[in-house]
Amino acid sequence: TYSPNKNKHTMWKILALFYVSLICLGLSVSPVDAYGRRQLRFNSNGRFKILQVSDMHYGFGKETQCSNVTPEELPYCSDLNTTSFIQRTIASEKPDLIVFSGDNVNGMCESGDAAKTMNMAFAPAIEAKIPWVAILGNHDQESDMTRETMMKHIVKMPYTLSEVNPFGSGIFPIDGFGNYNLQIEGPFGSPLFFKSLLNVYMLDGGDYVKLDGFAFNYDWVKSSQVNWYEHASKWQEMEYKRWPFPQNSTAPGLVYVHIPVPEFKQFSEPRQMTGVRQEQTCSAPINSGLFTKLVERGEVKGVFSGHDHVNDFCATLNGVNLCYAGGSGYHGYGKTGWARRVRVVEAQLEKTKYGRWGAVDKITTWKRLDDKTHSLIDTQLLWSKNTTLDANYRFKCNKIKQH
Repeated sequence: TYSPNKNKHTMWKILALFYVSLICLGLSVSPVDAYGRRQLRFNSNGRFKILQVSDMHYGFGKETQCSNVTPEELPYCSDLNTTSFIQRTIASEKPDLIVFSGDNVNGMCESGDAAKTMNMAFAPAIEAKIPWVAILGNHDQESDMTRETMMKHIVKMPYTLSEVNPFGSGIFPIDGFGNYNLQIEGPFGSPLFFKSLLNVYMLDGGDYVKLDGFAFNYDWVKSSQVNWYEHASKWQEMEYKRWPFPQNSTAPGLVYVHIPVPEFKQFSEPRQMTGVRQEQTCSAPINSGLFTKLVERGEVKGVFSGHDHVNDFCATLNGVNLCYAGGSGYHGYGKTGWARRVRVVEAQLEKTKYGRWGAVDKITTWKRLDDKTHSLIDTQLLWSKNTTLDANYRFKCNKIKQH
């Protein structure tokens, strides 16, 4: 016999099974595979924290001599100080992702086993079982491995989400090795569980220019990479705005590239920046238009670089924050009395009117120093969903007599 209550009960069972299958699907796209990879997502507090470690310049381990430390520190200082600093920071910050942003190992013909050196350099992230990614700087490949073989070694290491290059790049060739993007999805229980709420782009900035007419100049992000970023960004925007739970805006993005874009050069006055400049910006001699494309897309809120070890400032240009990490490694050059440091970026979600986690509300950053108190300095708001930028132009139209 027909029973409305029975049919209603059946319908609820079907819906329950549907939601359970969605949860299981979510878990299935977030596995830990043979290399320890898993999907990135915001935690139950609506936060996602990224630790940027730049310019470790790792060498031989305990046999490596430190640079620019006090005479008292020199006898017992080595690469192990770098390892200790990173371990200390991981324990304090508990990041959701670690980004090693280039010059991870000190090539410079001093290491005959780059793979072994990389294993030591990335060990703190692996031991902590934290997802991590890496890009290459201008010194990484200067021993017994090419940039391509280095990235192919990195992607096989435990807990890394690094990629040699994006899927399909063989059909549409892309310059460099280590161009890829990460999607940070909503937390469990959020209606935006399957959407990327924060997009992180990793770019290979190359090493040195290999064209005629250039002598020992740093390389730049090529047009093929800029085009790849644009297509990836548009795809992320489309996914963000489509069913289910379509969003009206675009999710914010972050870019990590070792060699700073030329726009970093525009800042010299302390009032323009949070942090310090203590050396010139050593960028490419050619502006390839990456920053212009980022401004056009309007998605990226921060570009994070290394390379210039004793610069650690953030400054804003056309709505995009340009931030240095500062040098973290004791083998690379530094400044005596100026502590090695790393940069932390944290994104916080907003609460919807129904009390669930929604889109990204704000992005903040700070630095951790390897000093006696493990100082946390220069906390600043990089971007907020509710921030309105003043127009960067003002003019007054004079009245013109009409004839």
